[in-house]
Amino acid sequence: MSTNDIPTLTSKDLQTDQDVRWCPGCGDYSILKQVQKVLPELGIPREEMVIISGIGCSSRFPYYMNTYGMHSIHGRATAVASGLKAVRPELSVWIVTGDGDGLSIGGNHLTHLLRRNFDVQILLFNNEIYGLTKGQYSPTSELNKVTKSTPLGSVDHPFNPPALAMGADATFVARSVDRDPKHLQEMLKRSHAHKGASFLEIYQNCNIFNDGAFALFTDKGTRDDNIIMLEQGKPLVFGADNSKGIILDGMHPRVVSLSEVSENDLWIHDEKDITKALILTRFFNDISHGLDLPRPFGVFYEVPRLAYEVALNEQVGSAMERFGPGDLDKLIAGNKTWTVD
Repeated sequence: MSTNDIPTLTSKDLQTDQDVRWCPGCGDYSILKQVQKVLPELGIPREEMVIISGIGCSSRFPYYMNTYGMHSIHGRATAVASGLKAVRPELSVWIVTGDGDGLSIGGNHLTHLLRRNFDVQILLFNNEIYGLTKGQYSPTSELNKVTKSTPLGSVDHPFNPPALAMGADATFVARSVDRDPKHLQEMLKRSHAHKGASFLEIYQNCNIFNDGAFALFTDKGTRDDNIIMLEQGKPLVFGADNSKGIILDGMHPRVVSLSEVSENDLWIHDEKDITKALILTRFFNDISHGLDLPRPFGVFYEVPRLAYEVALNEQVGSAMERFGPGDLDKLIAGNKTWTVD
């Protein structure tokens, strides 16, 4: 189908007749709205859009998207999506998961999908809590988090999702937040444009069980001094009046005042620089690492690498040319057989 033949879609075309069953005020509403706004702008036929989810509040997503989709099982959305993309590479596959679904029971599947580099979009909603099962601590909950399952406070060290993705050799790593619609729309478009596995962490407020977890990064009174917006080729500047910046002191990031240092001396963001991307993932206000730095939002890292399904189908095509159609009985028997008397 040519681009001219694709029907013009609107966000309403992607809405279903299902009642949206999230708690009033949940950040998931904003994410749903931005996805429904962005997908029609991508030039994808609706019959080629697929939303696959696991288990959790975020995983209700396929019910509310008038596209193909599957509400799969806990932690296995990545596995289901991998199988679909392998046999139907032309589809635009979006994985919706959460910090519990994607990083706990599904953590192993997530890391292997990232290293394999299937051309899919992973939207990881991070609210630092288990919402669907009513407020237990999750793999991203902060140390000493008091919940129903940790009444004396969690002793677990939390996952840092972008650092985890970088460790799995992801080719696209980014972060956005439910309360910044324009930025979230931009990150969704960037994720889709990347040819490979796109990992987008989205901070999502759970106003029932973990309200205000990201207030430092969203409230007007604190936001500007605690976040830094990553823009390719631009210096790392932040603060209410863009009065502060980041320099690299050797390989150590440090906050400086622009009254004392020129913008020309600041760290310039480069999405292709893996070393700097790894450092950016550690901007996590992690006292154990001695860091007290603004939280980055935007694209940390993007590099090209052959997508798994492309390599797989090239290999299958080559084998067909060389050996012809396969024989299942011979495949099962293998090359080494013996007879038992």
